[in-house]
Amino acid sequence: SSPSSKITHSSDVIGGAVVVEDQPDVSAVLSAYNQQGDPTLYEEYYSGLKHFIECSLDCHRAELSQLFYPLFVHMYLELVYNQHESEAKSFFERFHGDQECYYQDDLRVLSSLTKKEHMKGNETMLDFRTSKFVLRISRDSYQLLKRHLQEKQNNQIWNIVQEHLYIDIFDGMPRSKQQIDAMVGSLAGEAKREANKAKVFFGLLKEPEFDVPLDDEDEEGENEEGKPKKKKPKKDNVGSKSKKQDPNAPPQNRIPLPELKDSDKLDKVMNMKEAARRVRLGPECLPSICFYTFLNAYQGLTAVDITDDSSMIVGGFADSTVRVWSVTPKKLRSVKTAADLSLIDKESDDVLERIMDEKTASELKILYGHSGPVYGTSFSPDRNYLLSCSEDGTVRLWSLQTFTCLVGYKGHNYPVWDTQFSPYGYYFVSGGHDRVARLWATDHYQPLRIFAGHLADVTCTRFHPNSNYIATGSADRTIRLWDVLNGNCVRIFTGHKGPIHSLAFSPNGRFLATGATDGRVLLWDIGHGLMVGELKGHTDTIYALRFSRDGEILASGSMDNTVRLWDAVKAFEDLETDDFTTATGHINLPENSQDLLLGTYMTKSTPVVHLHFTRRNLLLAAGAYSSQ
Repeated sequence: SSPSSKITHSSDVIGGAVVVEDQPDVSAVLSAYNQQGDPTLYEEYYSGLKHFIECSLDCHRAELSQLFYPLFVHMYLELVYNQHESEAKSFFERFHGDQECYYQDDLRVLSSLTKKEHMKGNETMLDFRTSKFVLRISRDSYQLLKRHLQEKQNNQIWNIVQEHLYIDIFDGMPRSKQQIDAMVGSLAGEAKREANKAKVFFGLLKEPEFDVPLDDEDEEGENEEGKPKKKKPKKDNVGSKSKKQDPNAPPQNRIPLPELKDSDKLDKVMNMKEAARRVRLGPECLPSICFYTFLNAYQGLTAVDITDDSSMIVGGFADSTVRVWSVTPKKLRSVKTAADLSLIDKESDDVLERIMDEKTASELKILYGHSGPVYGTSFSPDRNYLLSCSEDGTVRLWSLQTFTCLVGYKGHNYPVWDTQFSPYGYYFVSGGHDRVARLWATDHYQPLRIFAGHLADVTCTRFHPNSNYIATGSADRTIRLWDVLNGNCVRIFTGHKGPIHSLAFSPNGRFLATGATDGRVLLWDIGHGLMVGELKGHTDTIYALRFSRDGEILASGSMDNTVRLWDAVKAFEDLETDDFTTATGHINLPENSQDLLLGTYMTKSTPVVHLHFTRRNLLLAAGAYSSQ
């Protein structure tokens, strides 16, 4: 067949769904390297192509330069596989310095693979070999490359391009260096445009309707101060906030969600009352920040979570303990023993108070059970349960009534890096070193869904506010969005230059903010599947991201010992998401980080590992003081 017919064009996608090839057998993958050229000419081939690209017109050079890295890796691996060790070493030494700085970590792994045997057991390389590296190139630049390679009869490079690269060709102007730099850097190149085309229901579910009873004391309190009774109509509005169905929301019953209990309804009422007193934030009105510093945390603080009502804080530690503190004057108490419970009058009004054992009251409870560092913790929305995940490969569910472990979920055989409850409770997600994320329900021993596709550890996991989707961040430097209903991957976001360590959905469900070891916060439009912003300022890994309750402000916390506040309204306003942008995936990111940065707050020497906005928009931050 003529060479051009083998190139995978972006139209070879069946029924609009991207076909994921099953991980081929290692030997089959490696055998693709058999059709080798003359090993002594590899340096010549590569430098010839390099010369051609560097001498091409500016408008094509940036796009074609994307070939340097994947070709370098595959040519090196081909030499190693065919046991031309000295040629491989010389090839590596000559060209590795030309690669982009964000591939340094990958190149370090590569440089240690010097023999054919090394390649067999190396997962990173196997992935590189089996998943085609994706390059997005305009038709003009592609034709130029194809002509050059066919004229040169340089079949070795042409074979690699066809065998190992997926060229996603688009019609239109070639992209600029800045546009390309924003999007590249992940382990497998960019995402194919097809990967971000599926419809995503990013809207919010309708809140259940129930009347908000007004406290009598509230009313009287108001009157004593001589204020008119304005409360009533205002309360009704809050209760009926989302009566209209959001056109972008999933059907209410798309995934089964737990029924609201009476206690949940009470909590919602409390939440609405707090919301009525919420501070409207903005550039002129920044939140106060209350920092919880863990002192003398020689146990090594590895995870933090705060309940939605900000009444409890939990720390996961490297000594495998989970510690829960009450942040309010109300102490933590366990339920009485069965014998004592049988004596209680079940009909009494204060039965919920009577079942608690005063003798157990304390402001700290320590939960023992894990046998390795605890990397993730998450409170259930109703504050009855707590999840923790650990290096020991398990996720544990703890009761906050008895402060004991109820279940150990075993599915990951390796460290579990993160876990989180659904905003509606019942479901939770975990992600780990085995490169998959799992969806669980508290009453099932086995996972309900397995989300597979990342090429390296899943480092963080987050539920979308409507609970129909889950975002995962990975050490492969991509973020994926998964559909809980069917387990499909519906978005792949590339652009970070290091492992992802934090994710946050905006309260309206339309946007996602992500933070990584590269110190950048990237902003994504979920509906259009596009990067829409880049916030530069942090100088180290970003471990915490959180939007304020109404989404006006994005707070980021980093290893650089700062909390930064960004103007989220301005970052997302008047986005150009016209059809053209969506079709080509071109974006022109404004260089406006400085205009969006509203404040930077230094700690003395405390990396920020968690951020939380209270219901009234006070920002809580947490981290462990480090003395070095």
